[in-house]
Amino acid sequence: MPNNKPNLLFVFADQLRASSVGYAGEEAVRTPNLDAFARTGAVYKNAVSMLPVCGPFRGSLITGRTPTSTGLVINDIPLRTDEISIGHCFKDAGYDTAYIGKWHLDGPNRPAPVPPGPRRQGFDYWMGANFEHNYDRSYFTDNAGHLQMWEGWDAQAQTSHTIEYLKSRDTANPFCLFLSWGPPHHPYRLAPKKYLDMYDPDAIQGRPNCPDVPREDLWGYYAQTTFLDDQFQRLLNVLDELEITNNTIVVFSSDHGDMHGSHGLYKKQWPWNEAIKIPFVIRYPGRVAGGQEIGAPINVIDIMPTLLGLTGLPVPDAVEGVDLSAYITGVRDDPPESVLIMNPCPFSIGDTRGYDQYPDYKGERLEYRGVITERYTYVRTIDRPWLLYDNVKDPYQLDNLIDDPECKDIRIHLETVMRGHMAAISDKLMPREYYYDQFNIVFDHRGKVIDLVENMYDRKG
Repeated sequence: MPNNKPNLLFVFADQLRASSVGYAGEEAVRTPNLDAFARTGAVYKNAVSMLPVCGPFRGSLITGRTPTSTGLVINDIPLRTDEISIGHCFKDAGYDTAYIGKWHLDGPNRPAPVPPGPRRQGFDYWMGANFEHNYDRSYFTDNAGHLQMWEGWDAQAQTSHTIEYLKSRDTANPFCLFLSWGPPHHPYRLAPKKYLDMYDPDAIQGRPNCPDVPREDLWGYYAQTTFLDDQFQRLLNVLDELEITNNTIVVFSSDHGDMHGSHGLYKKQWPWNEAIKIPFVIRYPGRVAGGQEIGAPINVIDIMPTLLGLTGLPVPDAVEGVDLSAYITGVRDDPPESVLIMNPCPFSIGDTRGYDQYPDYKGERLEYRGVITERYTYVRTIDRPWLLYDNVKDPYQLDNLIDDPECKDIRIHLETVMRGHMAAISDKLMPREYYYDQFNIVFDHRGKVIDLVENMYDRKG
């Protein structure tokens, strides 16, 4: 392999929404290091978590395929080992592959070790946990398959281990390294005191679309985010120290956001910006112009093919996303108009907290499909066209235009575009029970996914 093949460092948080970083200019959260990094890279203003839930996002991230294709339509469904992952692609090209941090792709037994072998999806070096949010008592599986505990705060320990890996590795091959942090995910108050002390919860202001500001949650959320900001700078510093900054693609992102009371709603899986839009900054000196803001949308399924395109590697035929490398590098200026969003199986459909505060909720099923463009968000449920926002004129999505007669042509156009996306992946807007049956998903009396071996590693559905 030529020595000039770029390295890849992909860093992502859990539940960090696009608006909750300093460079977005929307909330009073302090991320000076990310702000500086954003000025050296390309910022996607419309980066989208196709199905804003942990497991489905992560499956799409490493396969470039949609949840209705991988079967990861809810959390705790294991990713099939016959999928072609980004780890496989870089490994086959001669890269050293490594994964550190939260995984959430190995089924419903969240505390169980992720053993060496095919369930690590092509990542040869491993210090990861299937699921862990006990940030000061955090377990993981080491490279040999043994259960271990991170010392101190896990995000800091994971960052330290990533630095150790970078410093001690054999440099004969380039690397593909994923670092997945657990914060800023609840429990929000579980953060180092130093960072909690940076914020006064009583002074935190809500977004204009937030009728009841959850200040206690946002206090910890912002503290955890600032904590991660410092950890991210440690990574950038070691790239400089090792003199590999100019030959390393660095991406900072997240898997999804959190409503935090916007529109009277909480948590994720919703189609509003607070849940579905994520930070996405990419730096590649000499190839990606720094300081640019990109308005065209990028979806999670586009990330894998785009990174492969930037490194000159082939994109597997099974990938359903788009290689956007030519647009990021300025070779082309006609990016795709839209990206598809979905929620085939809303798992909190019985949790009605906040629904009564949302005036357009009529008690119908909330399985949805939609599209996001540079300007618009359009969503329909099984029952009806549901949401239409002009995100340029109405960035907080306060004015639903779905029944506005002056927007009829826009609605018809976006419905047609959405149907085109769905046809391309043979997707149907069906009740969630359809997907439970299709992918053999079974629940126990608590509503938890049952760990069926035939579901997990040999499923061909």
